[in-house]
Order: sequence, then structure tokens, then C-alpha cells
Amino acid sequence: MSGPAGLTWSLRGRTAADLPVLADTTAHGSAAHGTTAHGSAGPDGALDTGGTGGGGTGKGVRVCVVDSGIEPDHPLVGPLNGSWVVVKDPTTRELVVRPDRTGDTCGHGTACAGIIRRTAPDCELYSVRVLGERFTGTGDMLITGLRWAVEQGFDVVNLSLSTTRTRFLEELHAIADDAFFARTAIVASAHNTPVESYPWRFSSVISVGSHQEDDPALHLYNPAPPVEFFAPGQNVRVPWLGGSTIRTTGNSFATPYVAGLCARILSGHPRLTTFQLKSALYLTAANVQVGPGAGPHRPPGGSSTTEPTPSTPITEAPDDPQH
Repeated sequence: MSGPAGLTWSLRGRTAADLPVLADTTAHGSAAHGTTAHGSAGPDGALDTGGTGGGGTGKGVRVCVVDSGIEPDHPLVGPLNGSWVVVKDPTTRELVVRPDRTGDTCGHGTACAGIIRRTAPDCELYSVRVLGERFTGTGDMLITGLRWAVEQGFDVVNLSLSTTRTRFLEELHAIADDAFFARTAIVASAHNTPVESYPWRFSSVISVGSHQEDDPALHLYNPAPPVEFFAPGQNVRVPWLGGSTIRTTGNSFATPYVAGLCARILSGHPRLTTFQLKSALYLTAANVQVGPGAGPHRPPGGSSTTEPTPSTPITEAPDDPQH
């Protein structure tokens, strides 16, 4: 699907074979930044983007889901390390962030958290609730929750939400830039329709759309931005309210897969910046070939990520919400 000027929002009707990308190489045949065709470290000790060594499971990485909350003790989400909510202070009438025990109000945040958990099983999960029942929320709540998450210094922030309201553009852009320079990676979902929305449109975040490949452990680089990466987001099995699971579709559910990949990379290389994370995701994308004649290679961990067996009947999810 494309928006203005042919920009690509999500990958539908095309496959990885339709998006071949050849990465630049040095005179010695290794990829730029010193990474070889198989994602291992080059002779200068550069980043091993393809391996799961050095942790590789998200251990020690703090991931915050800014969404509708996370259902505590869901079997496919596991432990929750902290939970907060954006509310209006009864005295000042200003939006503030307070500890929260409500959990999830509509299921969307729990779904995202479950995808992160199965991608980076040992990461620390946190929640900031900015959506209410029936996926209701405002741009002001989104800004307050996102800014607070960045100020806490989380390593990765999953944002499967966006706003089309241009009056929030400058403030969101400033928050995204603050996160970029503070080494907080905001992984943001592109809108499901070809419209301009924010903050995924900013280059200081890692933007994600969905592909329709069957492989649940496949991510792709998009050579026709603004969306930078594609990940599984079609008919994805996710945890939902009441300990249940459903199948659902949308860019929202591709985004936490990439957030989980970031957590896995950071667990082995905790000093990476968001810029370097993008390079690692690029070099491990299945459609990127490093060097002449090199074949596509797998994302970190290959196809080891598997979907859980549902313990409850699977139902269909509502449309993916966007502010």
C-alpha cells in the first residue's frame, strides 16, 4: 500500500523477492561497518548483528509498551516489571503519570506485549496506559505517556499508535529526537492506511509496517521509505484479555516484533545507539544481500521464534486502532 508520491506504508501483494537490496561492501568484501555477509564480526571486531551470543534473549533490556495497558499474569506475557497510566490530576487538571493496577482496558497492549515476550523472552516489560476502553485516547495523552517513557530512560519503547493531528507534530518530533539522542529506541507503527501520521514518520524513530509472508521470524528492509522495516503482521496469533488468544492483522502487531529484535540485539550490545540498531536491523533483513552473490540471510535467531499453542478458542480482533 502506498501513499503520496508512491511512498510505501505496508507490504501487500509483494514478497521479499520483490525487494532485493545489495549492501555496500569494502575492498575486502565485508559489509560496511565491518560486518560480514553472515552477520558475524569482521576483523575489526565490529558488531555481530546476526548472532544471539552475548545474551541475545533481551536479558537486562527494559522495554516499555505505550498502549492500552498490559494484562498482568497473562500466560503468554509473563511477569510485568511496572505499570503506569496517564490520568488528569483532579486538582491541577493537567495530565500526569501515576502507578496503575487496572491492567489492559481493550487487549491491544497485551497483544503487543505478548509478541515482544516471545521474541525477547528475557526482557523486562513495562507498561504506560494511554488508551481506554474501546481504544479511546487523545493525542495529549499519547504525548504525555511517550514523553514520560523517554524520560525514564527505557531502552526500547514500543508505540503501536499514531496520531494524524498535525498540531501534535512538533511536540512529538521533539520527543522522538530526545529519545534518539538519549539511546531510547522508539519503535513506531506506521498507520494502516496511506495517510500522514506521527511519530512513525520521523527518521529519529524505527518505523515498521507489516508483510504477509508466512515466516513468523522474518523481517525485511524497505528500500522505499518512509517505513523502514516490515515484519509479520498478517493473521498473527496474539494474547488477549482474560488469558485468551486471538488472530489479528495490522502494522501494530508487526511493530512489537521489531521492538523484540531490538531488545535481543541490545542484550548482547547494550551500548548501541538507535542509529546503530537500524544498521543491525538492515544488515539482518532477509532481503538484504551483503556482497556480490551473497544470498539473503536470517534475522537474529533464525526461525527459532515460534507461535504458542492457544489455550482458548481463537476469535477475530477488531481493526487495529490509531489515534
